[in-house]
Amino acid sequence: MIKNEAMFKLSYGLFILTATENGEDNGCIINTASQVTDNPKKITIAVNKNNYTCGMIERTKKFTVSVLAEDVSFDMIKRFGFVSGRDTDKFAGYNDHYRTENGTFFVCEGTNAYISCSVLDMIDCGSHILFIAEVTEAETLSDVPSATYQYYFDHIKPKPEAPKKKGYVCKICGYVYEGEELPEDFICPLCKHGADDFEPIK
Repeated sequence: MIKNEAMFKLSYGLFILTATENGEDNGCIINTASQVTDNPKKITIAVNKNNYTCGMIERTKKFTVSVLAEDVSFDMIKRFGFVSGRDTDKFAGYNDHYRTENGTFFVCEGTNAYISCSVLDMIDCGSHILFIAEVTEAETLSDVPSATYQYYFDHIKPKPEAPKKKGYVCKICGYVYEGEELPEDFICPLCKHGADDFEPIK
């Protein structure tokens, strides 16, 4: 069954792409998936040639796209986006996934739809392969909005810790002197108090 609601979710930007071959499953994060025709429904995806999943799709001619939602965890993105599938089973110990009609997994956790496809054509685009595929199955999983790239950077990706400033602060006016050592004869440019009225930044 193909649900239009699932197809609508393609217009955002972060997806888990899954493939299977000879009993081995693999997946990766992609950010290019677009619907190109409506009847029959066809989509395109672009996958880096160096990605292990790309070769599996070239050989088996089938894949599934799980659309990431705003409630996806960073751990899920790390599992499928930061780890090589050549020597790691990305599905090990992870039970929240099911097989579609074409035999590939779709991921439930942190996704709001899945779309399974059969490859019709492949175009070599240099570093990537562009797959043109017919949709064979599409289903919605939740009403949680899809995760855009901007939402990922603003709300999902951990913020780096700001480096602590080294220096001294004036206890009188709050002026900050940045540096390892405060000169003994330093005079605050704002309140004109001396070095004795400064304390190290904690």
